[in-house]
Amino acid sequence: MEYFYSDGLESERLVTSYLNESHIPLWKPFFFDSSAMQYFPGLEENSPSENAKIWIDRQIGRYADQLYGLQAIFEKSTGQFVGQCGLITQNVDDAVELEVGYHILSPFRGQGYAPEAARLFFNFGFQHSPQDSLISIIKRNNLPSQRVAAKNGLVRDSETYWRNIDVYIYRVKRTDWMASKP
Repeated sequence: MEYFYSDGLESERLVTSYLNESHIPLWKPFFFDSSAMQYFPGLEENSPSENAKIWIDRQIGRYADQLYGLQAIFEKSTGQFVGQCGLITQNVDDAVELEVGYHILSPFRGQGYAPEAARLFFNFGFQHSPQDSLISIIKRNNLPSQRVAAKNGLVRDSETYWRNIDVYIYRVKRTDWMASKP
């Protein structure tokens, strides 16, 4: 199957867009949020502005290298920037995996946006990639993200040390994802 990645994905409440430099100011508040930053050690060395630029530039580079990348997610009804979600090619324990990652800005947490956005990308990933399974890489103490994964039918598959962090690998197999669709 040939590489294909698209933005403009829509759910009931959300729409996605490729990230670009204009999203840097929208993403900067994420790096002021200590409840989010606890899951990203080492980023405190840079200012929030620098971190937002580095983060967005990394996603733009992933698009260019055909490694997928996170996308901006917006509320359809208001146009407000909610956070980021998307597919990311990852190397985990010497295996190439396709991850669905999600990061929601603080004012929008607890409203179901993370599982809703993640479902968009699980659907897209299984429709447009040959992967037999998709994963989410979640720091062991990140209970909110573990709940999102479980809500979307992922199961804790393994535990590993990845990029100097103890993480769980949550996984859903294509057959299980497709069987759970209405």
